[in-house]
Amino acid sequence: MDPGARRALLALLLLRTVAALGRPPRSHSLRYLFMGASVPDLGLPLFEALGYVDDQLFVSYSHESRRAEPRAQWVRGGAASPLWLQLSQSLKGWDHMFIVDFWTIMDNHNHSKVPPLVKVTHHVASAVSTLQCQALNFYPRNITMKWLKDRQPLDAKDVELKDVLPNGDGTYQGWVALAVPPGEERRYTCQVEHPGLDQPLTASWEPPVPGTLLTGVIGGIAVGVILFFIGILFRILRKRQASRGALGDYVLAECT
Repeated sequence: MDPGARRALLALLLLRTVAALGRPPRSHSLRYLFMGASVPDLGLPLFEALGYVDDQLFVSYSHESRRAEPRAQWVRGGAASPLWLQLSQSLKGWDHMFIVDFWTIMDNHNHSKVPPLVKVTHHVASAVSTLQCQALNFYPRNITMKWLKDRQPLDAKDVELKDVLPNGDGTYQGWVALAVPPGEERRYTCQVEHPGLDQPLTASWEPPVPGTLLTGVIGGIAVGVILFFIGILFRILRKRQASRGALGDYVLAECT
């Protein structure tokens, strides 16, 4: 039903009610508020419509109920009339249009099942070793993160509850932390499940290269580079000396 037909429908309902009450007709305002949620598990309906006459709520509709519900006493008597059924069908149409348009927008922006980037970091404070698993830049919001010890799931009570927060660009980030005995960090693995992943993703903490070894490696590379350039320079100097010696063997002949 087009907007003009909907306005006519509500006008007829209103006039019929006013006539039944014996009051003279007067001008009225009619407004609809449409709301939709992309993540219905937040407690919001997937689609909801509210209708107002003169700032008074007279009808509501939700995706869950799939019907128009009267919200004003003066309209309850006509809730079973054909006109009210037509209004219900009209709101169902808006519900369907919202679902279709929403998924079309998601597909056009290539923003449907974005997989998380997962990393595990290590923190030590007051002799307590803590592993933190971070999942970054994923969509949609629903994600499962859990710790494994020797490839076996840990009891949820031993794991610090995760927090999932929006990034501000439409994606989300989440984390889950675990306190572990010092020296046993390598026995623990973070497992992440998300609609954007074909299979669960696992990540573990990799200890950094010790400072002395890293310094030795860098020093060895530096020495090798210096020796390489010294060798090149030595070869260039030898070639120059050889060319000068060859020129010294020539003697200018005296012309007669």
